[in-house]
Amino acid sequence: MTKIAVLGAGGQIAKLAIRQLLGSGMDELTLYLRHPKKVSDLANEQVSVTVGDVLDESLLTQTVRGQDVVYANLGGSDIEAQARTVVSALDAAGVTRLIWISTLGIYDEVPGAFGAWNHSMLNGGYLETYAAAAAVIEASDLDYTIVRPAWLTNKDEVDYELTQKGEPFKGTEVSRKSVADLVVQLVRDPTREMRASIGVNKPGTNGPKPSWY
Repeated sequence: MTKIAVLGAGGQIAKLAIRQLLGSGMDELTLYLRHPKKVSDLANEQVSVTVGDVLDESLLTQTVRGQDVVYANLGGSDIEAQARTVVSALDAAGVTRLIWISTLGIYDEVPGAFGAWNHSMLNGGYLETYAAAAAVIEASDLDYTIVRPAWLTNKDEVDYELTQKGEPFKGTEVSRKSVADLVVQLVRDPTREMRASIGVNKPGTNGPKPSWY
């Protein structure tokens, strides 16, 4: 049985991944979040809930100790501080495997008109802070995977491709369900994409911006 701590467990992608993991009956999940009502529908004998802020390093260290995988689905203007606390807590707890959700564009890896559009939408505090957080993760000694999704949709589909750090980002959009599937695949094979930063998009969605803009 794999023990998985999910940080920011009330997020949309996180809840999709949690449901997939619970469906296998093979995992024991600890859901860490500030508002437990967001996961009240996930009550299960495989689930425990810890109510707290990720910046509470003592509580976070206690929570992740003994876990096989930590999956962080976090956000906010203080994401760099959250990254520093996560790294410190995992180091203190002796846990090495981290899956970290970030965003596209943190390496200026999005080419062409879409890259310019993405900058126009996300510059001014968002891309900069997420890039800084990713740099904290990459400077650690953790066995991390940073996941950089394209613009997110709620389509009921699993259809995605990956790019590596240093490669041009492909596509403009991807479903949350696809990102959740990728997270589950990384949990299932903890050696996959280790110490890597991967872009994820739906094939065939190239263009100057996502389809709904």
